[in-house]
Amino acid sequence: MTSDPQTELYECLAATAELAVERTASRLLGEAQAVAADVRDLDDPAVVAERAEIVSNLLAEIDETGHPEADEYVARARNLAVQISER
Repeated sequence: MTSDPQTELYECLAATAELAVERTASRLLGEAQAVAADVRDLDDPAVVAERAEIVSNLLAEIDETGHPEADEYVARARNLAVQISER
């Protein structure tokens, strides 16, 4: 993973796409990944914070993914999303 939190957020979510996760978690992770792509590519701090909060809210809806490695990625992504949204 990279040292840039915005890129790392996207990479964590992209990594979950390669894993077998529960259907509801998969849908939410897909949505979060799409928004995280914006977070990764944007420079406007206010918009980045807003989008990171959306990612955080989507990830908050996931209790577990059904895959232990994906759960670890989700936990890291949650922390990153909060960190980015509070900048």
